[in-house]
Amino acid sequence: MNPSPLQITGTLLFAIAILHTFSVSFIARLAKKFPSHAGLWELFAEVEFVFGFWAGMLLVFTALTAIGTETGSFRAVTEYLETRNFTEPLFVLAIMIVAASRPVLLFASAIVQAISRILPMPRAIAFYFTVLSVVSLLSSFITEPAAMALAAMILREAYYRKAMSSRLMYATLGVLFVNVSIGGTLTNFAAPPVLMVAHTWQWDSWFMLSHIGWRSALAVFINALAASLIFRKELRQFSVEGQSGHNNVPTLVIALHLAFLSLIVLFAHHPHVFIGILLLFLAFARAYPHFQDRLILRESLMVSCFLAGLVTLGGQQLWWLQPLLSSMDSTAVYYGATALTAVTDNAALTYLGSLVQGLSDEFKYALVTGAVTGGGLTVIANAPNPAGISILQGYFKGGRVSPLGLFAAAALPTLVAIVAFRFI
Repeated sequence: MNPSPLQITGTLLFAIAILHTFSVSFIARLAKKFPSHAGLWELFAEVEFVFGFWAGMLLVFTALTAIGTETGSFRAVTEYLETRNFTEPLFVLAIMIVAASRPVLLFASAIVQAISRILPMPRAIAFYFTVLSVVSLLSSFITEPAAMALAAMILREAYYRKAMSSRLMYATLGVLFVNVSIGGTLTNFAAPPVLMVAHTWQWDSWFMLSHIGWRSALAVFINALAASLIFRKELRQFSVEGQSGHNNVPTLVIALHLAFLSLIVLFAHHPHVFIGILLLFLAFARAYPHFQDRLILRESLMVSCFLAGLVTLGGQQLWWLQPLLSSMDSTAVYYGATALTAVTDNAALTYLGSLVQGLSDEFKYALVTGAVTGGGLTVIANAPNPAGISILQGYFKGGRVSPLGLFAAAALPTLVAIVAFRFI
């Protein structure tokens, strides 16, 4: 390894950003201690802002080091940014706004209600189980960000707004993050870690389902059932009937919203197209505001900022990640990928693996399953996680999700995924 100054700086800033995410609760307290600058401290306490800010510092460093060179500061920054792929941050922005709209939420909630009615459980428990299992598995078809946004919005309406205990809040978030991460592996197009390797390794959806997907589904159902049973006494206290006052949405409007959602998913890899579809959706929503709740524009923009920062900083991590992965056998790479995913986006890991030639089938399986296994341990482990955080974090103590609390809550569901992928 012979890293350049830019790569070393990028890695240092990446490490600082990770430490920053674990310090947001402390920073939030500074807003009360220094009220004259409360707005600034509150901004730095936003997890979604963290990586965007430190990515900006990397661009400042890039500009400073290019002063006086032939390239020039402005050109150096723009050339680096043009080597990054920002399709995923833009896609998450678009899919979150549409998936979290009232008509789509009502449609998804109706499906969950219908399934929960036929399960041999009390309604509130069956509804909870269905959201954590069925909606999580939908991430294989409508993409992980859409499934995360839908599940978080449904859980918010049915449980988080109704005096939920802190233990149940964290347990639910941990299971949701893990289940969405592994639940996107039934197909080869919906989960970013799979998408990064599917074409190169010629993995079609049948391969995914027969080798990885059925194990993922098993772990998803076990995690959802375990959480439902452990917290059954508290869950019984909730009412999960339809959202009164919000059901006056015509079928045609719901159908149009689902069409917008489907088109964005269909053109997920073509930002010029899906951004245009998003603009059409926003125009439609403005024309018929009585069929909408507040669109989550701010939350979606913050999540997009987070992911864009991760992409910008992640481009300088190749120098140490690639040789590290190449030095491992299949067992070591599985557990190594699970651990590394907690501190870097799992799609970045699988992308690096796709660049390495001559990998065995066991290595490929271990890398992908390890990357999705660790996707629920931290906010930055999986691209959709910030979307869930932005929707639900206001109901946690202090309006923040503790990184250590999330890690602890996701640990047991992660162990279930490990058993499913390595021992079944």
